[in-house]
This record gives sequence, C-alpha cells and structure tokens, in this order.
Amino acid sequence: MRILLVEDDLELGESLTEALTDEGYVVDWATDGEMGLNQGIDLSYDLMVLDVELPKINGIRLCRQLRDAGKRTPVLMLTAQDTNTDKIAGLDAGADDYVTKPFDLLVLLARLRALARRTRIAEPSQILRWGSLQLDTVSRDIAYDGTTLSLTPKEFGILELFLQNGRRILSRAVISDHCWASEDIPDEETVKSHIKTLRSKLRKAGADDLIETVRGVGYRLKQR
Repeated sequence: MRILLVEDDLELGESLTEALTDEGYVVDWATDGEMGLNQGIDLSYDLMVLDVELPKINGIRLCRQLRDAGKRTPVLMLTAQDTNTDKIAGLDAGADDYVTKPFDLLVLLARLRALARRTRIAEPSQILRWGSLQLDTVSRDIAYDGTTLSLTPKEFGILELFLQNGRRILSRAVISDHCWASEDIPDEETVKSHIKTLRSKLRKAGADDLIETVRGVGYRLKQR
C-alpha cells in the first residue's frame, strides 16, 4: 500500500516515514504543500496523510485542490490544535479523518487501517488468490495450501502486485515504481534479489515456480 505523507516537520516526518515503512507501507514524503500537490496529482496513492500547517500550500487548501483535481484517495489530516475550526475546515475540504498533534502513533496507524478497510468495502474481496495461494490485503496474512508464509513488507508488496495483475507481465521498472518510494528507486539487481528471495520462500511452502521469468521483459504469475 502506497502512502503520500506531507509534513514539513523534519523530525516528525522522518519518524512517521520509518514507522509507516515498518508497517509495510511504501511512503513518499513531501515537505511542503506544493510538492505534495504535484506528487498527489501525478502519482497514484492508496492513502494520504496531510499536515494542516504546511508551507506554500496549507493542508486544507491542498486537500481541496486534490479533490478538485479528481483525486478520491482517502485523506487523514494532522492538526496541531485541538479545536473544531481546523477539523471542520479539513472535513469540508474533503478529508476523511483527522488526528490531533501530539498523537499516539498506534492511534494514527489504527486510523489509517480503518480508512484502508473503508475504501475496500466496495471491492469484491480483500482476499487475493492464485490457485492455492491466498493473500489477505488487510490482515496481511499469506498462506499456500494451508501453510503460512512469513514475508518482509517489501516481499509482501511485490507478491500483492503480482496477484493484482494476474498473468500480466511486470517489468522490473514497474515493480520498483509500485513497491519502492519515489526517492528510493532500486537498481535492477535489488529487484532481482527480492524476487529471488520471494521465490525461495514460496518454494519452501510448496509453491514451486509460482513466479516465472519472461526473458528480456520481466515476470508474471505462472498459469494455474
């Protein structure tokens, strides 16, 4: 799951990026409203976390401009004051929820999980399947024929991307664009290494050759 974080406080931004990454999110961090607007319009995100007090474009204006641009991504606002003014303004601008600073990190993470679940209500299922492989996008549980797999956040993201795309061929560039933050794009060898490790874990669970290489193009799921 990819998150846009727009926060100008460097210490808070770094700690939030680290915490969200540890939770398995891919995080793009913008430090002002103008940068956040450009990234929010140009790139696709599952969630957005916007601070209200931002340079160049404040969070409320940023949220409104993103909505005006047709972006329907769930937005969580961070407000520094426990007053109704910012909360009402943020919700009226199109935000879906808010957290007041200083906040408990566990509460923030729970609010984000709730927003993610809410957006999936209209989807047929939160479970992705390919043959005997099953991946729960919300609980992040993975099993093959009843055997539970333990994957790193990056491996989970790669496998989720494959399951979302079925037999579509995914190049290394596509995988890196979807599974790494925009400022942390890996080289091809890094992507290959993650694919190799993922294949090894799948093989140990009994899913031999689930991911096949299409020489010179990329990877795809093997025909069921």
